[in-house]
Amino acid sequence: LAQATLGHAPERSIPNSHGPLPPKGRQQKGAMPLEAVMVCMDNSDYTRNGDYAPTRFESQADAVNLVCGAKTQQNPENSVGILATAGDRIEVLITPTTDLGKIISALPQVTIGGSSDMLRGIQTAQLALKHRQNKNQKQRIIAFVGSPIAASEKELETLGKNLKKNNVSLDLVSFGEVEENSAKLQKLLAAVNSNDTSHVVEVPVGPKLLSDVLLSSPVVNDGEGGGFGGGGGEGFEFGINPAEDPELALALRISMEEERARQQATGG
Repeated sequence: LAQATLGHAPERSIPNSHGPLPPKGRQQKGAMPLEAVMVCMDNSDYTRNGDYAPTRFESQADAVNLVCGAKTQQNPENSVGILATAGDRIEVLITPTTDLGKIISALPQVTIGGSSDMLRGIQTAQLALKHRQNKNQKQRIIAFVGSPIAASEKELETLGKNLKKNNVSLDLVSFGEVEENSAKLQKLLAAVNSNDTSHVVEVPVGPKLLSDVLLSSPVVNDGEGGGFGGGGGEGFEFGINPAEDPELALALRISMEEERARQQATGG
């Protein structure tokens, strides 16, 4: 699967104010699984909608940023890639890499337009994971769904069974069209789920940001490891106890705040 060119994206787009991150050994307290992850973004016209602040797309981009940061922190050998599911074709922006700077710099290349083809998007993500360099990595797809799903329940069931057969876990983040998509997503989850390694997170319109809801969800706090940073991170921001890992908690908080400020500035 060819890797899309990243153009002239800066080599380092993570803010300097991160400060020193804790030694790698300390990030693995929870024995987080080694994973290759593909994130499927919904960049359809539906994501222009402003029902999620500031828009569905920007709220989703914020959440994707968080998920990519979380996955690369859970295990330094985790790799993450991103693809976009709407437009003329499924576009793989970056194949799985351990370089968080490259991952984050791929996000601004996503353009909004057309209808999302979630089915083909997940199939393409599966193909990208199949060609991962480290075959010891478990395979996971995280699909953001912010528009009506065109595929039938039967098609989704077939997709789920195929993913399960190939040991691919699937996390589905539903927002925007939560009620309309609920039955189809539950059908897909039932077909793919194995030992509770796949999840559906439904985020209705409300006061909480999409990224904030994901912080306390299994998408970020993977059930196998009990929260990134390890050891039962429920109740703490980013799933990390600041008393145990103050540098990492602070670095993640600063990164999120700066990213949010940057998006507000570019959004006018």
